Amino acid sequence: MGVARGIAGSHRPEEEGCFVCFDEMDAHWFVRMNNTGGPVDVWAIDDLDEGALVVSGEGFSYFPGCIPADKLTLVQRDLLVDRF
Repeated sequence: MGVARGIAGSHRPEEEGCFVCFDEMDAHWFVRMNNTGGPVDVWAIDDLDEGALVVSGEGFSYFPGCIPADKLTLVQRDLLVDRF
């Protein structure tokens, strides 16, 4: 996260990893949760090992760790809540 706030405005990661969505409806929910006032990018993960995913206490799947940049493909850029 660096100095950026979390998508829900938190000062630290909600989980030690990257949340993963399996359909557009889940991605839409995460984009709409954005209360940081800025745009959000949506990325696809290539060759994701679904067996490595963990389910958070809130029921969302996440990959526990960093996802290498060469496994990411930009799907949508600079989304604002009202544009998704």
